Amino acid sequence: MSKEEGQAQTAILLIDCRDRRGIVVAVTEYIYKNNGNIVYLDQHVDVEHQIFFMRVEWELETFSISRTQIGDSFQKAIAKKFQMQWRLHFSDETPRMAVFVSKLPHCLYDILSRCQSKEWRVDLPLIISNHADLEPIAQKFDVDYEVFPMSEAEKSTQEPKQLELLKEYKIDFVVLARYMQILSEEFVTSYPQQIINIHHSFLPAFPGSKPYHSAYERGVKIIGATSHYVTTELDAGPIIEQDTVRVSHTDTVNDMIRKGRDLEKVVLSRAIWHHLGRKILVYSNRTVVFN
Repeated sequence: MSKEEGQAQTAILLIDCRDRRGIVVAVTEYIYKNNGNIVYLDQHVDVEHQIFFMRVEWELETFSISRTQIGDSFQKAIAKKFQMQWRLHFSDETPRMAVFVSKLPHCLYDILSRCQSKEWRVDLPLIISNHADLEPIAQKFDVDYEVFPMSEAEKSTQEPKQLELLKEYKIDFVVLARYMQILSEEFVTSYPQQIINIHHSFLPAFPGSKPYHSAYERGVKIIGATSHYVTTELDAGPIIEQDTVRVSHTDTVNDMIRKGRDLEKVVLSRAIWHHLGRKILVYSNRTVVFN
């Protein structure tokens, strides 16, 4: 996702509004008349609810409006007329990500390796956990690791400290990489649509601490994983990415756990990729994820 050296920097607009005629023409003419060259454009209409969604990206090199003025200019020229909700990003921005973990390392290792290999344009300065078990991994990758014990009695005092630390590190979004804690409403509302979670997709059929064992006993034939934005309703936030893998009667519980964790890594990484690429629009607890 990182831009190759010398590649033109771009502006990215994510738009949603009531569907009506002329939106695409208005947006593209605005960019054209200000000497912008569009390099990506995708749109979707929710026909049932008559909602229009759009992602458009254009080169800034010859664009006649300075990047600091694009937002005001677009609001006055286009967005006000169509009553648009919109977000503006730039391709050279580098978001700052914090990862929350407990004791399972598979998703953390995957995230750290993608960051170290520069596969993603992102900074990862901080890992937070309720256990010290994974601190040696953070040390290997030279990332700060902070432990906040999280018993029921401690939770109300620990979460404000976590939020303060996130603010100190100037964190833009949070990834729960198998963090086995339920976030409070205050925490979630501090990062709206900026907390990404991953979990198996056995819920609600196989709840509890050993879902793979329960699924094995039932003889399931498909294992799934789901990544979503966190909301105040547990595991019910807008879904970003999902996938499945088949299992059979020959698979043991350990085989199923291994396949499930492999899937969790891939699904979480795809969700982070979409988020970093500014490819997601959320509405009515659903997502539009542009290609």
